[in-house]
Amino acid sequence: MKHFEKWFIIAFVGATLATSCVDDIKFGDAFLEKAPSVAVTQDTIFGKAEYARRFLWNTYSKLYYGLATNWNDVDGKMNTGMFECLSDCFHSHNSWDGLNRHYYSGTYTASTEDGTAETRFGFTKEETWQAIRSSWIFIENVDRVPDMDGNEKERLKAEAKVIIASRYFDMFRHFGGLPIVKASFAAENEYDVPRATVEETVNFMIGLLDEAATVLPWDLTEDGEANWQGRMTKAAAMGLKCKILLFAASPLFNDNEPYCTAEPQEAVINHQVWYGGYKPELWKACLTACEEFFQALQVNGHYELVQAVGDTNDAYRAAFNKAYFLRENSELLISTRIIGKYNWDWWYYWGDWVPNGGYTPTLEYMEMFPMATGESFDFDKAVQNNNMFFENNDYNKPTRDPRLYETILVNGAKWSGRSVELWVGGRENANSTSTETGQYATGFGLYKFYKEGKGSLANNYLEWPYLRMSEMYLIYAEALLKNNQPKLAIEMVDKVRARVGLKGLIESNQDKNLLSDSNALMEEILRERACELGLEDVRFFDMIRNKRADLFERPLHGLLIERADGGSGSWSDKPEDKRGPFPTKFKYTQFKISNSARAWWTNFNSKWYLSAFPVNEVNKGYGLTQNPCLLYTSPSPRD
Repeated sequence: MKHFEKWFIIAFVGATLATSCVDDIKFGDAFLEKAPSVAVTQDTIFGKAEYARRFLWNTYSKLYYGLATNWNDVDGKMNTGMFECLSDCFHSHNSWDGLNRHYYSGTYTASTEDGTAETRFGFTKEETWQAIRSSWIFIENVDRVPDMDGNEKERLKAEAKVIIASRYFDMFRHFGGLPIVKASFAAENEYDVPRATVEETVNFMIGLLDEAATVLPWDLTEDGEANWQGRMTKAAAMGLKCKILLFAASPLFNDNEPYCTAEPQEAVINHQVWYGGYKPELWKACLTACEEFFQALQVNGHYELVQAVGDTNDAYRAAFNKAYFLRENSELLISTRIIGKYNWDWWYYWGDWVPNGGYTPTLEYMEMFPMATGESFDFDKAVQNNNMFFENNDYNKPTRDPRLYETILVNGAKWSGRSVELWVGGRENANSTSTETGQYATGFGLYKFYKEGKGSLANNYLEWPYLRMSEMYLIYAEALLKNNQPKLAIEMVDKVRARVGLKGLIESNQDKNLLSDSNALMEEILRERACELGLEDVRFFDMIRNKRADLFERPLHGLLIERADGGSGSWSDKPEDKRGPFPTKFKYTQFKISNSARAWWTNFNSKWYLSAFPVNEVNKGYGLTQNPCLLYTSPSPRD
């Protein structure tokens, strides 16, 4: 096996073995349906080591990949949407995607989960249960493989346990407590698994990760990183534990009040959507897990932030780019991919959907990125100094955090060997911003994961950074803050900032009392997470887990840019003798996004924090209680 990849197709035995053995796992009566000849198929698979390994590799193919890539229920992601477009950082101007149809419109209810695959994360539609059952089948059967030694069997079982934990976490952050499945469930088994509490669900995930961590190697160095990139390790298990405990300890589940007091309240009463009160020991557990991870890191090494080679903006950008985008780097703890090297695969639609306006950055997000020195961005001062993004619109003289240019395409940035023209009438932005449509509807374009379009993605392994070291430092920082250690928390954040040449938090925020004002420091940690981990499924869940209704209710804006040098229209596409001086001055006008406006800007409801279970699934009667506020199938005063 040359490369360990999510798209790996089983050779020789073919996909038939995997699909017949791992029939679609469904709750209720369908969960027990048994594919024809499953026992024979299992005997075949677990009769030879090579087949057993390939079975597990196929299970890896069901791990979460965050980019919308294909037009199907799993890969379509809300019909070309992404979670971050529900946050304050990005907005979808693609009118027909699930974001606009169900969320921005405010029409989402529990019945929506039955009627469409365009919702955030379908309970039965994301291959989570397939991955979980496949993993249990492997764990239950690998010991009978005759030509595989005991050490490898234990290692592969541990990898399967991490897969189960990761898939549970993917659901947990959308639904809360879940039915806990501890076996593959054959047709003859009695199935009756009701919904567990939040605490039971968290303990189940953590238990699997702790078990796996005692067996797995710390990293893949011994096996060869190039051949096995993506396999679970001890570092992955320990890191994921920290990420899960951070989410569990946050106010969504860990507070004196449940996130929603509307009916139905059964899930609240049963502690399936919260712990039943505030428990400071949860933050202590998160801190302990982080301390254990970084202690192990100190002993074993290997993982580290990708550092810049030099102190230039380009060097900082290159380091940041490698950290999230490139395969085989020291920063990735867990990564997934769905294809090998990208070379115009017709079904990899990510590059096609960006121009539709599906992932347009907001003004609010642009303003989160500090100046190149680390000081907070000030819009009025930037206008006055004519250094919004660059000095004199010269892309060789950037004025902002290097991560801005790797995340958002801004006016004047280097694009196809020239300065991109995002002013009204510019080469790229003829009328997108003035009409609030298309790729540059907000006056900005998406750069992260998209670069300069599909052509720029060629010959790259298109990684999904599920967990990387910069997030670990920021998780650690938050855990330290919640345990009254602000000085150490700041040190963790500063390690991430230093990678792109930014001064430390205290030096950059001398007007704030970060050592004594925990709220101010928390805001800085959340802002840093948004800048460092943009479009990596972080900001939206940060808003959710902290119950930040204020951010959901805040209307979002774009930036209308017009030339202020006496010229008009494009500059670069004119004959040289008719171009005139290179544009260096612009007029900036902030405008409220209205195409489409989000219903919750004026009518936010805490029901949006968690997703609903499909009504049909709840009605099967095996103990799946509905989340608060989401029972009703049509808008009502109670909804």
